[in-house]
Amino acid sequence: MSDNKGYIGPEDYAEPRCLLCDEPYGVTPEVKSVPQDRIIRKMDEYMSRRDYSGAERHLFYWLEEAKLGHDKRGELMLRNELVGHFRKTGNRDGAFENGEAALGLIGELDFGDTVSAGTTYINVATAYNAFGENERAIPLFEKARAIYEKSEKTAPSLLGGLYNNMALTCVALNEYDKAFGLYGRALEVMKGVNGGELEQAITYLNMADAYEAQLGAESAEDKIGELLDKAYDLLKNTAAPHDGYYAFVCEKCAPSFSYYGYFLAAAELKKIAEEIYERA
Repeated sequence: MSDNKGYIGPEDYAEPRCLLCDEPYGVTPEVKSVPQDRIIRKMDEYMSRRDYSGAERHLFYWLEEAKLGHDKRGELMLRNELVGHFRKTGNRDGAFENGEAALGLIGELDFGDTVSAGTTYINVATAYNAFGENERAIPLFEKARAIYEKSEKTAPSLLGGLYNNMALTCVALNEYDKAFGLYGRALEVMKGVNGGELEQAITYLNMADAYEAQLGAESAEDKIGELLDKAYDLLKNTAAPHDGYYAFVCEKCAPSFSYYGYFLAAAELKKIAEEIYERA
């Protein structure tokens, strides 16, 4: 039996895109989406164990899968996760490389003024701030703020995170009035979020650092003490689940308490974090 179809198909005239993938030119490749929810859940498991090397391998594996499957949305999510990962591990080049790639994908996907675009702007801006590139961070924060404040789809937790991280950058640029205004907005927004006490505690600690930078340790001593008391009370009495993220926040906040001489509070927070990690 002849296998002649009786008509000419693309395989008869289009050259393959490459010898390995056998995709013809001019044909839109099929998108094979990566399982974003499952990837994030697995990341949470790695972070609950502080397994940063495992988390990195996990993200790079799925990044390659997203690229091979032409899944731009999945790639954007993974690039954002890698920016955060490298920010936490102190890898400047890794954070910036994936940040620039994520910003490029915003254009490719034509996300424009979507909340997803705003989240990417914040993520990359926060990485710039973490590595001292504050002048580069501010325009991205402003773009994210314009999106978040006008969109009804913006979750309060996202808005609170924006204000908090933008304020940190303002402090680094000695723009204290603007920073305290943003911290106030962050505190107000997070009051309406379940488990928002953790982010409020972080904000209070950030405000303590801002007062020290603006006034000096001696002049700001009373304000700092008041803010640290509020932060510790929130961390100890939060309704948030005592999970890996709670452990991460306690671990992150403990050095601030030590820095200001609150050694017992710092030790207690470290103990809480260690107990959670040991159970994971």
